[in-house]
Amino acid sequence: MIQIKSSQQLKRLRRLALASQGLLQAEAFGRGLSAARRAIEHMGYVQLDTISVVERAHHHVLHTRVPGFKPGMLEQMMQDRDVFEYWSHAAAVLPVEDFRFSLPYKQAIKRGQIHWYKNPDQKLMTALLARIRSDGPLRSRDLEVTSKNKPKGAGWWDWKPAKKALEQLYMQGDLMVSKREGFQKSYDLTERVLPAQIDTRMPSTEEFAAHLLDQQLRCHGLVSLKGLTYLRRNAALRLAMKNQLNERLAQGYLQAIQLPNNEVYWLESDRLEAPMPRVSKRLHILSPFDNSVIQRERLKALFQFDYQIECYVPAAKRQYGYFSLPLLYGDEFIGRMDCKAHRKARHLVINSLHFETHDHDPESVIQALVTALVRFRDFQQCDSMALDKVKPKNLHSVLHKALQQA
Repeated sequence: MIQIKSSQQLKRLRRLALASQGLLQAEAFGRGLSAARRAIEHMGYVQLDTISVVERAHHHVLHTRVPGFKPGMLEQMMQDRDVFEYWSHAAAVLPVEDFRFSLPYKQAIKRGQIHWYKNPDQKLMTALLARIRSDGPLRSRDLEVTSKNKPKGAGWWDWKPAKKALEQLYMQGDLMVSKREGFQKSYDLTERVLPAQIDTRMPSTEEFAAHLLDQQLRCHGLVSLKGLTYLRRNAALRLAMKNQLNERLAQGYLQAIQLPNNEVYWLESDRLEAPMPRVSKRLHILSPFDNSVIQRERLKALFQFDYQIECYVPAAKRQYGYFSLPLLYGDEFIGRMDCKAHRKARHLVINSLHFETHDHDPESVIQALVTALVRFRDFQQCDSMALDKVKPKNLHSVLHKALQQA
């Protein structure tokens, strides 16, 4: 096992991780719709999120990596059946080619090994399936509207039980999301949504582990056992993953390294000696749910960036704001920004901007930040922006002036 001790070794690993995420190259996946499709295929998923303080996470993640990305492109990929919605470690959009690897979780829910809802109403679910089979796709909104016209206690037309039954059918695989309008989903029978050529064979636990390992090596560069099975409470999968790692290590395909915090990671054997990926002076404003930062322990171990989204923290205990966004400059996380897009006024407010201690030239950082902010403002469909608090305070006037001139 290689001990990672020098700052140069750690920098190499950071760049490997960021390059694997498509965050070092200007057009790692290309431009536009086809590039967005390639980005999702490469990363394995894009997390869906309902918070709309700024443009939603699933659009933000793709905007960061794909020049020319527009939110409507994700809906287009759904309609083209290039991607599908389901659960990864959270609600996500996934490549449709990976559909078969959603089956173990669906089967476990259907068999009651995992409880999405306790004691699901089978009679109600049967009625819902019959309605969708005969009448076509159904929106949860349709249930709500119908329930207003029915007397209280009118079976499956009751809103909450019907909505739960619909979600249960979706989570156990009988239904798929056929269309999405914002956050209003339409559900249809899986056999009517899924393209005919898609592989639907149930993978073994070993196949699933191998798939996750290949995927994570591709999109992260280096992996830990905890990260490989992130939020998957499955002892059999964890054991299969250990076996995969040990087997590939023994065959020489992987090598193990130990970070300064003593955590063990694995990477492909030739990656540590490969030329270090080049880095530009570009700054990225990332989503809190970005694939590169979602595993907070990994982020801290590899980048020494202690990050937490604080929208779930009581207001009095927040340090950086309700919805702070990580700032990536080159190959370092140098700060975070709490902001809000006021869409009706088309105005972006930066509530607070906090810089970590770093050794970069302040003028270069400010220039890169202003360029990123202009692009971010346009992505939010805002025409103007304002800056409130900055730490350190001496940067406020410089930044304010730079933004006025942008």
